[in-house]
Amino acid sequence: MILRLLSDALLVIALVGLMASTVYLLLAAVATLRFRASRSGRGAASRNVPPVSILKPVHGAEPRLEECLESFFGQRYPQFEIVFGSRHRGDAALDTINKLTLKYPHVPTKIVIAGRPVYPNAKVSTLEAIIREASFPCLVIADSDARVGPDCLAEVTGPLDDPGVGLVTCLYRGVPTGGLSSRLEALGMSVELASGVLVANMLEGMRFALGPTSAIRADVLHTIGGIGSLGEYCADDYVLGQRVHAAGSTVVLSPYVIDHVAVNRSFRASVAHQLRWNRSTRFSRPWGHVGSVLTFAMPFGVAGFAAAAALGRMSWAVGLACAAVMNRVLQCLIVGWGAVRDPECLKYCWIYPLRDVTGFLVWCGSLCGTGIVWRNERYDLTAGGRLRRREPPAPLPIAAADHEAAGPGPELVEGLRREPVEGERGRRALG
Repeated sequence: MILRLLSDALLVIALVGLMASTVYLLLAAVATLRFRASRSGRGAASRNVPPVSILKPVHGAEPRLEECLESFFGQRYPQFEIVFGSRHRGDAALDTINKLTLKYPHVPTKIVIAGRPVYPNAKVSTLEAIIREASFPCLVIADSDARVGPDCLAEVTGPLDDPGVGLVTCLYRGVPTGGLSSRLEALGMSVELASGVLVANMLEGMRFALGPTSAIRADVLHTIGGIGSLGEYCADDYVLGQRVHAAGSTVVLSPYVIDHVAVNRSFRASVAHQLRWNRSTRFSRPWGHVGSVLTFAMPFGVAGFAAAAALGRMSWAVGLACAAVMNRVLQCLIVGWGAVRDPECLKYCWIYPLRDVTGFLVWCGSLCGTGIVWRNERYDLTAGGRLRRREPPAPLPIAAADHEAAGPGPELVEGLRREPVEGERGRRALG
């Protein structure tokens, strides 16, 4: 009797969950059509083309780093510079940057050595140092694992012509780097994350930003207290968009979609990365994170199969499982291909149900504990998504010791600032 009551209750939960995920799928489909309409409805490029400073923090030689960085050197844009930032001179990413600056001598570049982080969020510390060296008031903040097309700058900075627009942010499609874990994480970027952003934008407008690539005016950044005001937060990109919106400026979701490389190839690294995302969301917007359980389908399909089978209703069991699988395949095709044009979502839509299961398990794990791992350093999350180090930051390599001895503040590495000089290839030398 008790087993039957439990099975009945589980079946009801499964039916409610599947209905909720189906409603969510319909919302995502409508939001995708809306997003596609915004892409097809783009007008001619603005005549006001301000010079742009691209801000790029780097940390190590990540997979596909060279092609990601090179995509920013190849922009079809009248005037821009790229300002790179690293914690220390020994960063392996600097070799790649050095190679690219030789290949593109006409692109003004700077490298800033930021030194030891002054905030719990080391990326924000590096960005603060980079911004001090930026030449132009139109800023594009781009992660090192973002890859773009040659028209990216023109597309993402265009909306900033409107003085009411303070920040422009971009959806992204995941790019796997090898292995099942990387592929599943990349599918999650293209489908799960994109679905949430599109639905949120449709229902309430953009009130947050996405990390890989965003454009903002320097005056807007100053209004919200500067980039350093985000230094204690894990999801600095999310909080940046929140504060821009709260300050009365509009946050725009650009029709332009970038590539975001899923650099974590091992299962352990991929799970740690996703746990960081999910735990950060849990602390940044707790009720939204709890409610996101209703956006999954496969857990309810599995629960429905088990409950119906226990009740001897095998046709129901098979039907509920098939409904869940079909729900996820459709979401992968509608959002992953229809919105962000990820070809992987066409080829591998049949494994997206597995990604839904792993996403749910990560969500469950995010409800327990406060710890995250970021760049091999351990932190605890506190109220509002703030970071607290569990241990002192790792010591910088000896190559950076001269900066440490020089006192606080960033250091512009000598010889790396280059203005375009016709016919000159020149030489880049580090330190």
